[in-house]
Amino acid sequence: MSVNLQMKILVVEDSGITRKMEVKALRELGFTHIMEADDGETAIPLLMKENDIDLIISDWNMPQKSGYDLLVWVRVNEKCKAIPFIMATARGEKKQTQMAVDAGVSNFITKPFGPAELKSVIDDTFEEKKEGYIEPEKPRHPRKTSSGKVILNVAHIQITDHLALGVLKHLIESEKLQPKHFELETQCMPGWNPVQQSLEKGDIDAAFILAPIAMDMFSADIPIKLVLFAHKNGSICVRNNNNDKQKSLKDFFKGKTFYIPHILSIHHMLTNMFLHEIGLKPGLAGNEGVDVNFEVVPPIKMPEFLAKNPDTGGFTVAEPLGTKAIAGGNANLMFLSGELWEYHPCCVVTARDEFINEYPEAIQEFVDMLVVSGQYIAHNHEKAAEIAVNFLDPGKKLGLNVAVLKNVLNEPQGIKTDDLFPAIEDLDRIQRYMSQEMGIGTMINLEKFVDTSFAQKACDKASTSRHHSVLHPMSRVVSDIQTRQASEPKNKTMLDKEGKYLFFSLEKQEYGIEIHSIKEIISLMPVRTIPQTPPFVKGVINLRKSVIPVIDLRAMLGLHEAEYTEHTCIIILELWIEGGFVKIGIIVDSVSEVFNIKATDIEETPTLGVGIDTEYILAMAKIGKGVKTLFNANRLFSSQETVMLSSLV
Repeated sequence: MSVNLQMKILVVEDSGITRKMEVKALRELGFTHIMEADDGETAIPLLMKENDIDLIISDWNMPQKSGYDLLVWVRVNEKCKAIPFIMATARGEKKQTQMAVDAGVSNFITKPFGPAELKSVIDDTFEEKKEGYIEPEKPRHPRKTSSGKVILNVAHIQITDHLALGVLKHLIESEKLQPKHFELETQCMPGWNPVQQSLEKGDIDAAFILAPIAMDMFSADIPIKLVLFAHKNGSICVRNNNNDKQKSLKDFFKGKTFYIPHILSIHHMLTNMFLHEIGLKPGLAGNEGVDVNFEVVPPIKMPEFLAKNPDTGGFTVAEPLGTKAIAGGNANLMFLSGELWEYHPCCVVTARDEFINEYPEAIQEFVDMLVVSGQYIAHNHEKAAEIAVNFLDPGKKLGLNVAVLKNVLNEPQGIKTDDLFPAIEDLDRIQRYMSQEMGIGTMINLEKFVDTSFAQKACDKASTSRHHSVLHPMSRVVSDIQTRQASEPKNKTMLDKEGKYLFFSLEKQEYGIEIHSIKEIISLMPVRTIPQTPPFVKGVINLRKSVIPVIDLRAMLGLHEAEYTEHTCIIILELWIEGGFVKIGIIVDSVSEVFNIKATDIEETPTLGVGIDTEYILAMAKIGKGVKTLFNANRLFSSQETVMLSSLV
């Protein structure tokens, strides 16, 4: 049965930015009749007024009337009781869902979610199932290859916590490690929900996943075991870089939203400890007395959302996303998670029971090699950073560079991968704090959940040292943070701009563009003019059967016109625009050389004396005794100009 794209959908969500995300996801799926309410209280008048609402998608935690209360009201109201009701919840705990099931919920979706997840839930909600229907078991992918090795399918997301998997993949591809029992397949997923769902359904064999999520899955009888820690430490808390820097920490965060990647996360736990220590009461919207609202946001979206929302206090997330936000000038460092709880666990490696039982040799070899990969990261920061850029950002959407990743790996209290042995006592500390102090999660028998046998053999074989965790006094940590805030450290602020730049000349001045934005450099060639385009658009060229728009950078920047010479050339830029890569050629007087620019050589863009619109300028670079201008390739063109240039292809 196909879902009617013309049906009217009511989205109930108190967070404006989350509501926009959900509406955008619905529009991407083709739905056009969408109504919005910012609370269960405001949703009721709409439901009473409108006669043709076909679906309700509601948040659970809201300040006036929760999604659960709205669900109860809908199911007893004669006019609305038959409307399908999808509960969007940030908590995702198995025990919480039963309340909504008993109240008559139609389906669930765990926040944050994207269009693909939303489509799947909506399709399932409207699918007609006969009484007694049992969903057929999906066929498993082939277990063995022609070589006799088993395929091991492992999921991860785009964070440094999962770098051991990326390094392992690299070491296998470069034949430095050669598994005898398995062939590795990795799946990069957009967030925690797809990872959890794939592991739960058995679509994957193993996953790098947040420890509290894995523990909650085990409490619901999902057949998984924890076989190794993925890392220790590795997360960062940042605050919004706005005009409230002189306020006390308590006054700064009071009344603001704070982003976390998942309710069941170490990020939630440590941020809760910190905010309580400075005299605040954090919690989900709708909880009594809350003065800082936790909001679950996809990790890769946090820097973007923080930059656009002054009412957001900050976020706690796995690296490198926090350092990326600091380097981009949108955030200030609050603390590294290792400063609060040294050598704490966060993400863990879990595997399905049936895979462990059927292929124990493969799991042992996999764990052995992950331990080796962890040692590699600990002792080869620069090479590991290079591997991380390609593994975590293959589509170049995050804009990661080696400098940012190397800084993350070099942090004394940053991520640790030299001891991956799963410490049960640390997992117990997490579950006890969450259950007893925060009222979330379910206590489990960790001895049954954690299988240390594989890690024991692997760590003994690699002769790794054990590091015992230390939870530091929060009062001391807060004091250190306040001291650091007063001194405003700048050690990360230019990392985003560090890298290799190609320098070219315009009117005897030299400018640089990051080398990763450049596809190639070609000699001047015939350009076909296009009528009714701006003067700076020279036309298009046919480069190996690819049509590429070409602009004269002199004309675009308002510089004097000059005759083309034998040195004049076209730099082909490849820019990420509107969900895809676009090639654009820029004509320059000449190109000179490539410089490796360090963060220490970079200064912020001056506000005066530049001579051109500073929106185009990334920063200034000190080279020798001179200063050169670095261009931001993605800001050379306005959004309107980009659309226009793309239409010429």
